[in-house]
Amino acid sequence: MMSRTPGKKKEPQQANLSGDAADKKIAELEEQLKTITDEKQDLFEKFQRVSADYINYQKRTPRQIADSVAYEKKAIIRSILPTLDNLVHAIAGAREHNADESVVKGIEMVHDHMLDALKAHGVKRIVALGEQFDPVVHEAVMQRSEEDKPDNYVLEEYQNGYMLNDRVIRPAKVIVNKLPQKEAQEQTPDRQVDLEA
Repeated sequence: MMSRTPGKKKEPQQANLSGDAADKKIAELEEQLKTITDEKQDLFEKFQRVSADYINYQKRTPRQIADSVAYEKKAIIRSILPTLDNLVHAIAGAREHNADESVVKGIEMVHDHMLDALKAHGVKRIVALGEQFDPVVHEAVMQRSEEDKPDNYVLEEYQNGYMLNDRVIRPAKVIVNKLPQKEAQEQTPDRQVDLEA
């Protein structure tokens, strides 16, 4: 049995390496270094990709949330528009049947209150009556010919149109003045084009 002496440390055995063995050991260590360096580079590239993805995620998420909120806001507002139309019809019907003025005023107040609430969220009514027909904001449901009015002039508004933050959410449905071709040409000044120039 060997007894250990306290305080004495055993020295590691040093192997005496020959020249070939040393070259082999250096080659192994260089191979390990290359492997570790390649792994480090691979991990660094992965880290860069993950960092770029995270930065893109941070940019994309608020935009997606804003788009989602805008989409839902538009859907909710579209669902409210028929109620506004019904209030307009109720006001017209009440006036036509000589309803009590306080009833008409009450319906008008509710209508105006709803319009004000929608305006606070960026909704505005499209002006159509008396305007030139614009297919971007108007939808022609019928054409009529009135000679005393200009061609493509909105004669009547069948249904109100609305915009949300300058984007059409519902075009105004209108009746458009359509003059016969000859009269329309008379209202439009002739343009002469000089083909020789």
